[in-house]
Amino acid sequence: MRRIYFDHSATTPVLPEVVEAMLPCFTQYFGNASEPHLPGREAKKLLEASRETVARAIGAHSEEIIFTSGGTESDNLALKGVAEALSKKGNHIITSSIEHPAIGNTCKYLQRRGFEITYVPVDKYAIVDPDHVAAAITDRTI
Repeated sequence: MRRIYFDHSATTPVLPEVVEAMLPCFTQYFGNASEPHLPGREAKKLLEASRETVARAIGAHSEEIIFTSGGTESDNLALKGVAEALSKKGNHIITSSIEHPAIGNTCKYLQRRGFEITYVPVDKYAIVDPDHVAAAITDRTI
């Protein structure tokens, strides 16, 4: 029986071309890019070249590119960063009850820090009604 994988939003199989391109990183350039020793400097050089490549591909500056360890870290960084940066404008965040735990737990953390969190409902198909989002917006929503 042929197996069908339905969780591509969490992780995906790696294309053989990508594995081949990454092999030197696993065997040759595996140093900690934050360390000053030779393997670290080599890894940092490769990391910075990758950052430049990504920046060029999306029309950004390399200093705008942040690599994280995965989705949870990215969610935390984005949500906490925006909340902190806009905290003078407002402290109200709108989300839903079906968000990934990375979002839900970060919202709970922000709530303990004084942010107001509104959870909009979803329908039986797990769809958020845009009208519910619009109704939840206040002058403190960020």
